[in-house]
Amino acid sequence: MNRLLLTAALLSSALAPAVGAVPGPQAADEAAIRKTVESYVALYNQGDAAGLAALWAPTAVYTNPLSGEQVVGRDAIKKQFTAIFEQAKGAKLEAKTDSVQFISPTVAVEQGTAKVIRPAQAPEESDYTAVYVKRDDQWLLDRVTEKDVIDVPSHYEQLKDLQWMIGRWVDQDDDATVVTECNWARNNNFLTRSFKVQIGDQIDMAGMQIIGWDPATKQIRSWVFDSDGGFGQGTWKKKGKHWYIQQNGVLADGRKTSSVNIITYVDDNTCTLQSVNRTVDGELLPNVEEVKITKQ
Repeated sequence: MNRLLLTAALLSSALAPAVGAVPGPQAADEAAIRKTVESYVALYNQGDAAGLAALWAPTAVYTNPLSGEQVVGRDAIKKQFTAIFEQAKGAKLEAKTDSVQFISPTVAVEQGTAKVIRPAQAPEESDYTAVYVKRDDQWLLDRVTEKDVIDVPSHYEQLKDLQWMIGRWVDQDDDATVVTECNWARNNNFLTRSFKVQIGDQIDMAGMQIIGWDPATKQIRSWVFDSDGGFGQGTWKKKGKHWYIQQNGVLADGRKTSSVNIITYVDDNTCTLQSVNRTVDGELLPNVEEVKITKQ
């Protein structure tokens, strides 16, 4: 694991205001800190080491988590992150801020969870504490402390063959657009896929699918829920580049459904989807012919 990169991730933060944000004058300071974090994340994802260094205090200390060696000052921090970017091309940051607390009018502490996402690898997560100091009306990073995340069981190994699904997928024709967004849930125990069907400017239907490993039956299973009130579950089997999902569900009016959905991997940015053996209350329905879906 690239611990230098992981520590860099600890500096990122979600941008949405925290529940119970501090009212009064500190609200403006908290907004300024979050704006600084927004800039930090953008600069990191651009690989801009100089821009990142400018967001640290002049006497800030960066600690190499591998060696424990301390890097002091902006110039040294710039060199450190230049090396990080050379070692970890294509890496991205995500994070969620749990709290921002003010120790004094010029010192604030942010706590949260950060994620490092690297191509073709499992995401790395960590808890962090970031200390900011206010100098010349600007909030700057001064120290970052990393905390180990409790090691919990993960079914990533059983689900990693589906990692190519991560991202935003679009199926579009003259009548409708279907957008699906797939992400890892925490600890990589589940994949979550949100979807929406848009006709013109209106959302016709939306829903959520959760894909996970069932350790009791030793197979991949999924559960799906839609905005019309329908729901279902499926079992997944892989044959070559094809995934066969035996789906059984219930419509909002109580009728029972079944189908075999076939997802075929073409490449990391392309797949096809087909649905066969479709029934509603035992009545056979026409197959849905294979369609190509692309990642954006």
